[in-house]
Amino acid sequence: MKYAVVYCSHTGNTKRVAEAIAQVIPAEDMLYFGIPDMDATKDADVIFAGFWTDKGSCPSALLDYFSSLHNKQIVLFGTCGFGGSAEYYDMILQRVSAFIEDDCTYVDGFMCQGKMPMELRERYERAKEDPKKIERILDNFDMALSHPDENDLRQAKAFTQIILRSIA
Repeated sequence: MKYAVVYCSHTGNTKRVAEAIAQVIPAEDMLYFGIPDMDATKDADVIFAGFWTDKGSCPSALLDYFSSLHNKQIVLFGTCGFGGSAEYYDMILQRVSAFIEDDCTYVDGFMCQGKMPMELRERYERAKEDPKKIERILDNFDMALSHPDENDLRQAKAFTQIILRSIA
């Protein structure tokens, strides 16, 4: 099997997870590591595709890339600022996997929390919404500051090992 790890990373969180995933894949089987590039990944059997969560989905650059993929096994991974809920992560993965072409196989997905830019916290602080809602959002923001952490990266590696065994 030949592998590619592609990712879209807005703040570096998803890149860190991509790097952890790439560490598990045997070097001789890795065809490509970097931003989505159809030419560089055309000979890959399995593509690990990573993204930062943008309004509950992935960036349009990854959606465009998905439309060019055919007869590939796709493994999703991503980061999102609002974490802590497996149900939320599953919803994001389900939403993104719906964009994978029908002749490709969606294998599985991994999500973890990622820190958000400080400008976003400042915007939340200025919001005139319900104070309790804003307090929950700010608490989540502060909790996300350390993510992806070493535990998240260990989990990404363990997930990758499971995937590699399951598709070998």
